[in-house]
Amino acid sequence: MDTPPLAHTPPSQASIASAVHAARVAPLGRPALRTVAELLKPITWFPPMWAFACGVVASGQDMGANWALLLLGLVLTGPLVCASSQAVNDWFDRHVDAINEPNRPIPSGRMPGRWGLGIAIAWTALSLLWATLMGPWGFAACALAIALSWAYSAPPVRLKNNGWWGNAACALSYEGLAWLTGTAVMLGGAWPGPHSVALALLYSVGAHGIMTLNDFKAIEGDRRMGVASLPVQLGAHGAARMACVFMLVPQVVVALLLAHWQLPWHSSAVLALAVLQGPLMLKFLRQPVERALHVSAFGVPLFVSGMMVSAWGLRQLSLLQQSAGVA
Repeated sequence: MDTPPLAHTPPSQASIASAVHAARVAPLGRPALRTVAELLKPITWFPPMWAFACGVVASGQDMGANWALLLLGLVLTGPLVCASSQAVNDWFDRHVDAINEPNRPIPSGRMPGRWGLGIAIAWTALSLLWATLMGPWGFAACALAIALSWAYSAPPVRLKNNGWWGNAACALSYEGLAWLTGTAVMLGGAWPGPHSVALALLYSVGAHGIMTLNDFKAIEGDRRMGVASLPVQLGAHGAARMACVFMLVPQVVVALLLAHWQLPWHSSAVLALAVLQGPLMLKFLRQPVERALHVSAFGVPLFVSGMMVSAWGLRQLSLLQQSAGVA
């Protein structure tokens, strides 16, 4: 869930032309390591790593005894799979970025030639190789996440061209799939169970709204390049309303499920965190473009905190069930 600063004014035609020209004529040198790191966007690695950690917690297994799996999974979900998806997206979005973010590594010419594509392919292969260390479930989940990342950005599929499908693919990969992978690998490849599946899917729905927040910074470029993001399709205010609904409703449902599972304290905490997002969203609804980054910076941490609270709730439920089984 990448949330760089919003561009309040579109770049000039001259700067766009300059950026595109630089990307085409840049010398075929080797990019600096700092430029490679910028392409891989470390700031975006947190959401899938956090979701994987939530799945690990929700499994109810001894984390100390399985620290190696935890470490392998965190590296896989963040620095490998998520990083590769960012490289793939930057390569296939280089013409859109020339309008929205001309200083990105590829349109600026700092990542010359086909280096961007080469890094995307290399990181994809490295991710799949690393995933073999995590057993069949870990490898299958990694392969699906990789497939979604390429389908999101690359033609002819390019799910990103429709905000409904593109955001769904990212949300499922970043949140639900990462959560279920964390649970499954800790259970030795066993099915995570209905409770984890339900919460993972609900938080994936919420992440759809978070992905929409990221689209407000790119309205101008998306419109010009034919990318039908939700702000382009619904207008800024319509997309803002939709993003809030997608974020808030799943959190309320999670709170109700936790209460139904006899976890009242966890339920109350998730509901309280959702309520705290309300004032941020009210301001966002009045000024969508100007306030999208504000919601990302202050509302999303409340959202993901609720994820971890609900994961600890499932952990407590699992431990109680294990104790009842022993008794």
